[in-house]
Amino acid sequence: MNHVKSREVSAARTPAGDQLPGALPEALRAELSAFRRDLHRHPELGNQEFRTTAAIKERLERAGLRPRVLATGTGLICDIGTRDATADGRAVAAAPDRPLLALRADIDALPIPDTKTVDYASTVAGRAHACGHDVHTAVVLGAGLVLAELARAGALPRPVRLLFQPAEEILPGGASDAIESGALEGVGRILAVHCDPRVDAGRIGLRTGAITSACDRLEVELDGPGGHTARPHLTTDMVTAASRVAVDVPALLARRVDARSGLAVTWGRLASGHACNVIPQHAELSGTVRCLDLDAWRKAPDLVHAAIDEVAALHGAKSQITYVRGVPPVVNEPVTVQLLHSAMAARRGEGVIEDTEQSLGGEDFSWYLEHVPGAMARLGVHPPADPTHRDLHRGDFDVDEQAIKAGVELFTGAALLDGDLAD
Repeated sequence: MNHVKSREVSAARTPAGDQLPGALPEALRAELSAFRRDLHRHPELGNQEFRTTAAIKERLERAGLRPRVLATGTGLICDIGTRDATADGRAVAAAPDRPLLALRADIDALPIPDTKTVDYASTVAGRAHACGHDVHTAVVLGAGLVLAELARAGALPRPVRLLFQPAEEILPGGASDAIESGALEGVGRILAVHCDPRVDAGRIGLRTGAITSACDRLEVELDGPGGHTARPHLTTDMVTAASRVAVDVPALLARRVDARSGLAVTWGRLASGHACNVIPQHAELSGTVRCLDLDAWRKAPDLVHAAIDEVAALHGAKSQITYVRGVPPVVNEPVTVQLLHSAMAARRGEGVIEDTEQSLGGEDFSWYLEHVPGAMARLGVHPPADPTHRDLHRGDFDVDEQAIKAGVELFTGAALLDGDLAD
């Protein structure tokens, strides 16, 4: 991790041996596990999370809080420790007018089948919580319930906002809609976790600076005169043209940008033709553009357009390109990373914290960091004794639910220590 100013570091640290309040009660731990499994059985896609939103809202209201559904109709925010946070309007924080610390969870699922044989497997065909958003939701919910109790006891040093965001899996992500709905109004810092199947449950991974990559969507259509496979010299060989675009464009881009930027085009779909003896007139390719570097990401659309046009023209094909801007990299702010480090060290000790690498995955949490400082931690979900690793976005993805407790401890610890940081 990068070094930060000593004053900032010391402000976020708890002396060795100090015990932070806000331990997760066993009954609530069991409830959060059951809540997560209920969400897992009933996954909902982006902007369709009505049942999920209702379940979160009901539990927060039962705790005496006042959640507000976002203007998009799904997702919600809920403040703790502000003057209007509780149903009876009581101020329940030591400093209710300070900027809020936001804890963000994404709540949507993926359009893939659940292939696990567990009693909480998805009951909805072709949909699954295969990225761990159900875990993220349980973590933020649990942290909110613990912090609400601390606020009632006058032990919450600054107000907190719970942010349950819809549609993270839909480019450019539901974060932009949440921001437009006022999710960041009054917020001074924001935190998030993301499940990491490479890290054992009970541990977290931290990184200062970029922790994810930019991710855009790319659609390419190629057209030209087709014909008989016996006379390819009289046609535009669309299958060859599409194949060359698929192979040559990534290679060409690798020579036009700094290799350290990590700009990568990866195809997920290539379609052309219907008969073995007919050269088609049309071909389509779909893929993603990922980039580790923010400056290179800003230049990527022009570079990708030029490379595709050049390769297509070389084979006599006309190209039509749809380039959909997705998300920039998540760039973790140093003081916030130190806050997360100090919180986890206070809860479980330095030994459960590890450095993590920058991934090529995209995350719309990055849009929040365009407005306020913050950071995302990797939340370990791998069962320590399990030799297999079930990766994200696979139908057999599952987690060790001890990760929920670790996530709650991380967030509640950060909320308590964040009160010592300068605004």
